[in-house]
Amino acid sequence: MKAMVLRAPSDLVLDEVARPEPAPGQVLIRVTHSGVCGTDYKIYNGSIKVPYPLIPGHEMVGERVDTGERVIIDPETYDGTCFYCQKGLTNLCPNGTLIGRDVNGGFAEFLMVPATQVFTLPDSIDDRTAPMIQVLTTCLHAQRQVEIFPGDTVAVIGLGVTGQLHVQLAKARGARIIGITRSAEKRAMAEQLGADVTIAGGDTSIEQVRELTGGRGADLTIETTGILKQLESSVHMTRFGGKVLMFGIYTVKEGALPFYDLYFKEVSLISARVAKPEDYTACIALVERGQVKLEPLVSDVMPLGELKAAINLLASDSGQRMKIIMEHT
Repeated sequence: MKAMVLRAPSDLVLDEVARPEPAPGQVLIRVTHSGVCGTDYKIYNGSIKVPYPLIPGHEMVGERVDTGERVIIDPETYDGTCFYCQKGLTNLCPNGTLIGRDVNGGFAEFLMVPATQVFTLPDSIDDRTAPMIQVLTTCLHAQRQVEIFPGDTVAVIGLGVTGQLHVQLAKARGARIIGITRSAEKRAMAEQLGADVTIAGGDTSIEQVRELTGGRGADLTIETTGILKQLESSVHMTRFGGKVLMFGIYTVKEGALPFYDLYFKEVSLISARVAKPEDYTACIALVERGQVKLEPLVSDVMPLGELKAAINLLASDSGQRMKIIMEHT
């Protein structure tokens, strides 16, 4: 079969490799579409260490070879027997792996995965948007860590793909949404997808959020950029007793935060890691009901053989590009 093989950092080629053979408890998937994200770029450039050679890709949909069912794949595997799995925390399994990082992934014609990792897709969800359900599950899992009541004000910092998904999820829970980004195009998109008001960010964003909330600040601030300075801003724009959801992945080893404000305002910092199996069925239902729209977030559809160009396009676009979908057929 054909697959995109990463032989070393930045050495990505279209190659012919052996087609995987199903084993007990496994199913063979013919992959039809896959998504490209920042993790793929970090794997490509060597920032995330992986075993070489590797077939990357962890956002993928396709058809079960044995039944013909259209499915989405949960790339987070788990052993099902450890302390965390027994508590239902499969996303924290110390023996888990990420398909496309630790083992071969979805930038290929075929992929073998555990039968427990596939979820049936309804006909109403298009193949070109379906890979983003994997991204949506991480957002839903994160929001399930916090209470959002109807009428609460939720500020979302960063309106890339995950920020736009957070806007829609929080709106579906009855919140009033303030979207924050420097990009006028992304602010317009957020307003179309449910944001009640958007602001351009920068040095005045904290004061603007306070003004929009009667001087109090947001009940919940969702930080999606992974930039420490934005996390600091999140603390300042959140009300006394409010919460900050740290959705962005922070890779810095050290930095400054307003620790006294965290204490004085009794602000809770909450983090979340990947998703659980139940998040997939919930997200499929949300998309099927139209409560979350994925189509506006797709900026490009490219053939699988152009994966290297797609990754470079994503990296060189200064955060302006949205989701790139690779088409395998």
